[in-house]
Amino acid sequence: MSIVGLKNAVVRLVKGKPAENGQAPLLRSGQAGYGSREEDEEEHAGGKDGEEAPAGLLGNVDPRVMSDLIIGLSDGLTVPFALTAGLSSLGDSKLVITGGFAELISGAISMGLGGFLGAKSESDYYHSEVKQEKRKFYNNTQLVTHEIEDILLEINPDFSDATIVSFIKDLQRDPELMVDFIIKYGRGLEEPAENRQVVSAATIGGGYFIGGFIPLLPYFFVDQVGTGLILSIAIMAITLFWFGFFKTQISMRDNCTTQKKCMEGIQMMAVGGIAAASAWFFVRILG
Repeated sequence: MSIVGLKNAVVRLVKGKPAENGQAPLLRSGQAGYGSREEDEEEHAGGKDGEEAPAGLLGNVDPRVMSDLIIGLSDGLTVPFALTAGLSSLGDSKLVITGGFAELISGAISMGLGGFLGAKSESDYYHSEVKQEKRKFYNNTQLVTHEIEDILLEINPDFSDATIVSFIKDLQRDPELMVDFIIKYGRGLEEPAENRQVVSAATIGGGYFIGGFIPLLPYFFVDQVGTGLILSIAIMAITLFWFGFFKTQISMRDNCTTQKKCMEGIQMMAVGGIAAASAWFFVRILG
């Protein structure tokens, strides 16, 4: 592959700053490969087709948002379910609803704050690395040049000296692009979206609240707390199974079998069931 094609690919990947946070392999976007071998071109073309396979309504959703949503729902479907099951052993539906709502609100706030702080730490780390590389560039350009050379040789040890020198010379014309190249491919860091912290907090906290509200619903419509518990268990068994099923579908897409999805659904049912049964048992004993 010519040095011009290599540089153009880096400019598109680094300077374009795509909204999605997909971890695309270095310099493979829109290209056949590093060498001229026909089999490499076919392999990369096949991989691109696989990546662009339709993934339903969630295909265009940011993977980081999906990850946060799964985290929030996963905790929300287990912790409040276990709490309401435990409180139901006391025989007071009002207590179950009150305690469940208190846990839902506090848990959603706690999870949301955790997501916010996690995203903030990620953003702070990214910008500190950028500042460090910028200082390094202006104080010791030669060191930055060696870093880029190491990155290129890591990509393809067969790059010629002329190719590397030509690439670095072109890259040195734009210091911002040079720093971004090192951060993206040397450090493996993606620039966080500007609203990443708020989105993460809202997604995790909202997912927790929605997931935790499901096991609480039956207690609003029955007089006997025991009946509410039975309905809650039935609803949660179905919900946990399908959550595990679709979570695997979203995470692995077409790389998993139906059996694998079903096993993940059963595992989610088992985790939620064990948590709820344990809470019910210990509250019953202590009560």
